Amino acid sequence: MKLKKYALTLFCMLSAITVVNAQYKEPEKKDKAEIFRPEMPFDSLLAKKMLAKGTAVIKGVAYTKQKHPLGYSVPFSPRILANKITVVLLPVTPYFEEWYRLRKDKENIKRKRFVYLSDQAYRYRLEAITNSDGEFTFPDMKPGKYFLQGMLDYTLRGTYNAYTGSGYNDYGGRTDYYQKKEYFKNIQDRIETFVEVKENGEIVKVKLH
Repeated sequence: MKLKKYALTLFCMLSAITVVNAQYKEPEKKDKAEIFRPEMPFDSLLAKKMLAKGTAVIKGVAYTKQKHPLGYSVPFSPRILANKITVVLLPVTPYFEEWYRLRKDKENIKRKRFVYLSDQAYRYRLEAITNSDGEFTFPDMKPGKYFLQGMLDYTLRGTYNAYTGSGYNDYGGRTDYYQKKEYFKNIQDRIETFVEVKENGEIVKVKLH
């Protein structure tokens, strides 16, 4: 009888644990992400045809320029070359064009609003790796229009005047003292461009920034 009672108690405890583990915690609205995708069906046959081998070559250099923390470009800043990053090439199909329009209309990263390609559409891509000078090559390309994208990480370095204290003279005058200090901020730039191959055999040069 005691054994039966013990088994029943253990079963109840396990059941309670199962219920607790199954609870769903509703995320805060500020933490929720909105995901958008094109409604148009993806034409895999067209994408496959566009990525078939040709005889043209796309050669490029990927880089960015330092930006101010507020987002605008810093005048006369040198190029930051894309060292060993992956450059993705996507065929510009009608599905892609809808995605691009949707992204321009809906995307807002600060508000967690993202526009994604379908998993199937993203599979139809080519990739190239840059060298230390940011150079990359896509050989064996067919005539057509393509979209290039890379993610370039760099560290923003700058200085600011840090308040260190104040001093007062015999007449009540106040002098504030500052010390120049360095700051570092990690930045990721999304660099993108469109490129068009007009005929087989040509070499198309492009700047990806």
